[in-house]
Amino acid sequence: MNQAPFPSAHLGWRAAAAVYDLLPLLAILFATGAIAQAVTGGTLDPHALLFRLALLAVIVAYYAVSWRRGGQTIGMRAWRLRVTRADGGPLDWSTCLLRFAVSLVSTAAVGLGFLWCLVDRDRRAWHDIAAGTRVVRLPKNG
Repeated sequence: MNQAPFPSAHLGWRAAAAVYDLLPLLAILFATGAIAQAVTGGTLDPHALLFRLALLAVIVAYYAVSWRRGGQTIGMRAWRLRVTRADGGPLDWSTCLLRFAVSLVSTAAVGLGFLWCLVDRDRRAWHDIAAGTRVVRLPKNG
């Protein structure tokens, strides 16, 4: 399956990118909360289902838009990672959404879906397998 010219990224690089992605994602979530508080006149219940769905939508948008518009989140750019289709091509919207949905399952399974990278020959996590994607490590000057 390893058809693209770049090597598959190992779990350590993926984890580093995920930690880095927390910074912009937290900023976006705080901004979403502030806007929601302003819209509701400060009466927002942080446990309300609609608010939680709005936060989830913001998270989905961050990842899906990043993956669709170049295959990289901010954290992935910092560590020179890119998500591509298995053949090296860019992701479409349905692939981005499927990848995100299965990554939630990977997380809910106590991270087992991510740890699968350690046993998969091509270093794919469950969401990579389900969506037909792979995460590659780009060269320093590319």
